[in-house]
Amino acid sequence: MPNAANEEKLARWIAEEQAARARLGDPGTTSLAEVSRMLPADFFERIGNGELPCPPIGVLMDFIPLEWSPGRFVFQGTPDARHYNPLGIVHGGYAATLLDSCMGCAIHTQLKQGLGYTTLDLRISYIRALTDKTGPVRAEGTVIHVGRSTALAEGRLYDADDRLYAIGSTTCMIFDLTQKV
Repeated sequence: MPNAANEEKLARWIAEEQAARARLGDPGTTSLAEVSRMLPADFFERIGNGELPCPPIGVLMDFIPLEWSPGRFVFQGTPDARHYNPLGIVHGGYAATLLDSCMGCAIHTQLKQGLGYTTLDLRISYIRALTDKTGPVRAEGTVIHVGRSTALAEGRLYDADDRLYAIGSTTCMIFDLTQKV
């Protein structure tokens, strides 16, 4: 891709993130009882337009929900020195958190009203280091399979130049939110 196209794509990513951040509400949580009464599409739309609180983990790690559709979910964040490990690069937990989030939420988009999920297994393969010079990254999760009791998804973490930083896969357990967890 020519350099001008890369710069245009990066500018678009930054503008999309700023617009999404402007719509988000304050951080907080929603009760399982309330979540169980919503369709997943409504739940994510209400978070995305600020009617429901944005998840506190996104504030802590500085990433936001950017786009979603049935079976797909994208978060965007910009790693910086706050995310560094003692070696002077972004801790692997940053990439793992973004990937766990996008894959789990992708699964959530495919669930019926009243169902929830939790991660049973998370596998991450790191390809290159993230630093404070990387710029924004996107974590994109895609559903592979949703069954009655488990679901599988995969994810990719990449930058505006389509450089891949990490990939992941997950198995999630599906459960009834209306039952005591």
